[in-house]
Amino acid sequence: MPSQKQIREEITARIVAAIEQGTMPWRRPWRISPNAGRPMNVFSRRCYTGVNPILLQIASMQHGFQSRWWATYQRWQQIHCRVMKRPDHVEPGQWGTTIVFYKPVTKTVIDAQTGEEQEERFGVLRTYTVFNADQVAGAEAFRVTEEPATSNIEPDFTPAAELIEATGADIKHGGERAFYAPAGDYIQMPYRERFVSSGAYYETLLHEICHWSEPRQHLDRQQLGYAMCELIAEIASCFISSEIAIPHGEELENHAAYVQSWLDQMRGDPSYIFRASRMASATCDYLLSFVQEPVAVG
Repeated sequence: MPSQKQIREEITARIVAAIEQGTMPWRRPWRISPNAGRPMNVFSRRCYTGVNPILLQIASMQHGFQSRWWATYQRWQQIHCRVMKRPDHVEPGQWGTTIVFYKPVTKTVIDAQTGEEQEERFGVLRTYTVFNADQVAGAEAFRVTEEPATSNIEPDFTPAAELIEATGADIKHGGERAFYAPAGDYIQMPYRERFVSSGAYYETLLHEICHWSEPRQHLDRQQLGYAMCELIAEIASCFISSEIAIPHGEELENHAAYVQSWLDQMRGDPSYIFRASRMASATCDYLLSFVQEPVAVG
């Protein structure tokens, strides 16, 4: 059985490899199907959180999966579905996707100085293998239906506008820069006409809303560091976009200044992406709670 350190290193290596290939593994192509979006467990109907949505998206990009629904081999069998045979072009051991479950554990230890019993808390990572609905025979109800090739569906950004309004954030328009100002507790945005599309405007605004949420979640920007806060906001805003079914970009140009820093941090510290993705999931759920019931942890 792999150690906790080995689990983190293996997962970090997967994410680093995806970024080095020119993709942000937490970003998904836009789909309007109810079976598309933030990865969810078939049985619990809960969103995967922490690092797991990123791992599942990497697998989706590698194999061309579109569905948001995942479950273990045994769980699919319980609803009379069957995981399909591994295709010849997929390497052995690569057909299933390994995810992690974090379980807090408490044990009693003896304080070396006082000799008194104390409770020590730590987390244990366990790995599970899951399969996407696109890999499963009999799981048609969980798949994304094909969109007509001739259709030109205009994105509806109403859910994003409603979420932003519900937060009550102070948003000022003007100038050429987008940023959150902690001292004044406001978001500064260029006018919408300055953006190439409505999608670019809302993608930027959702990113800044994630920064706006930092003090409300008691996240210390100085302690976390600038690059970490940018990574949290980047991942969280993409999670939100997937959940409310609005497009988000797939290019890396706007993030080039941060990508190398993220890669360096991940290579040097396997726990870095775990911390960032955990806080990104919490940020996503916090902001979604303004317009819907908080997303359950899974």
